[in-house]
Amino acid sequence: MNPSKVERSRVLRLTDLPNIGKAGAADLELLGIQAPEQLMGRCPFEMYAALCEITGQLHDPCVIDVFISVTRFVSGEAAKPWWDFTQERKHKLMQLASPASRSI
Repeated sequence: MNPSKVERSRVLRLTDLPNIGKAGAADLELLGIQAPEQLMGRCPFEMYAALCEITGQLHDPCVIDVFISVTRFVSGEAAKPWWDFTQERKHKLMQLASPASRSI
């Protein structure tokens, strides 16, 4: 759902979450998530890695941004567009990279 249309009190299904449509809901369901409250305390980076493993394919890294947006939302933050989290994702992935790979 478009973040500007999300009403926290009406979030009952996965598709009620910001930035989640049918495809995003299907990805979350593959991870065993059936309801928004099941996102509480989840790590978006671990969710992404699990999704890639389950499906056997490397997904667009922007999926991490979406996962960040929904995990933050269920933790009480405001609904924001997924692209608001892109820089954070890139920074975190850079931190996770080995020092040798950053110097190349």
